[in-house]
Amino acid sequence: MNQAQSNSYNSAFQLRRLSRQLIRQLGLLDAACGNQPLSPVQAHTLIELGESCYSIKKLAEILNIDKSNASRAVSQLVEKGFAKSQSNPRDNRSLVVQITPKGKKQLIKLNEQQNQLFTEIRAQLPQEHIEELEISLVRYNKAVIQSKSQQGYCLRSIEARDNAQIAQVIRQVSAEYGLTADKGYGVADKTLDSLAEVYQAHNAHYWVIEFEGEILGGAGIAPLAGHQGLCELQKMYFLPRVRGKGFAKRLALQGLRFASEQGYESCYLETTANLIEAIKLYESLGFEHLDAPLGDTGHDACEITMLKSLSAR
Repeated sequence: MNQAQSNSYNSAFQLRRLSRQLIRQLGLLDAACGNQPLSPVQAHTLIELGESCYSIKKLAEILNIDKSNASRAVSQLVEKGFAKSQSNPRDNRSLVVQITPKGKKQLIKLNEQQNQLFTEIRAQLPQEHIEELEISLVRYNKAVIQSKSQQGYCLRSIEARDNAQIAQVIRQVSAEYGLTADKGYGVADKTLDSLAEVYQAHNAHYWVIEFEGEILGGAGIAPLAGHQGLCELQKMYFLPRVRGKGFAKRLALQGLRFASEQGYESCYLETTANLIEAIKLYESLGFEHLDAPLGDTGHDACEITMLKSLSAR
């Protein structure tokens, strides 16, 4: 295990430890939710039923648990008189679950208890820390969701056997956005069909996303010719079926970490106004717009140029 892998492992271990401690401190491993006659799963189920009526399948999706656990929680709430099930008016073959008047009263007690608990937690923090915590928790929650959506996919270094597939991905996505070869975009590069060989240098790297043997996207880092200490984020393309899963951000971050480890001072990129989502991502990662391009990449049609300093990372 190299130093970068060791640092990544230690960081993951620390995040896991903190998450585990938080779960314990919030009592999510207890049999009951505070002094309420509800387990944590039952409490979460009751809260959702307070919003609307749902089928067991939908509750399982919302609570991110399997259908058998959702069914068990509903049965327990029904036994307590907090919920009831009835035929689904849209499908007589299934049932929908809704909260009862008794359940609504119990939900009020649950909310009062939990609001008091988190009011007391909040009282331990200054306002600026509360705001930072809220932002961080939103980011953490999004990262968890994206991580789950990426399960089954393999993010790995490019190999020679990937050349044809990743070249086709780049050509297909370029055509989708009108980035034709005659306009000076990356799709016109003579090295497009041999990317595994292009990124063999120690200070360059290219990663691909694979699913069941199919390459669905990729991105790379390479030195920017003529500029000592600068690298370029290159050829980041994704097929439609893999978009929206957070891979663009994950690959960009992987590239930036690699660049920092290689001692680069800044990371440069070129793109076009057609790629609105990509520009927003780059801005969120700290890339700043430049007035003019750097180096001679040959991509004269890319009117958006950006740079991110890596010294503060």
